[in-house]
Amino acid sequence: MLLYAVKLTRAPADMTMNDVDALRQAGFTDRDVLDIVEVTAYYAYANRIADGLGVPDEGWIVE
Repeated sequence: MLLYAVKLTRAPADMTMNDVDALRQAGFTDRDVLDIVEVTAYYAYANRIADGLGVPDEGWIVE
């Protein structure tokens, strides 16, 4: 699941049905896959909004 989310974040154009099939083979349902994609996409969206507005990182975030 985490490898899928990282790939979706770093190289979304490289995602294929094989990536989804690997999750299914690991026991994830189609609903699980949808949830993984939605959460990954939401965080990408929210981070780009914050970055685009120049919102500074929280003080507790370590680079």
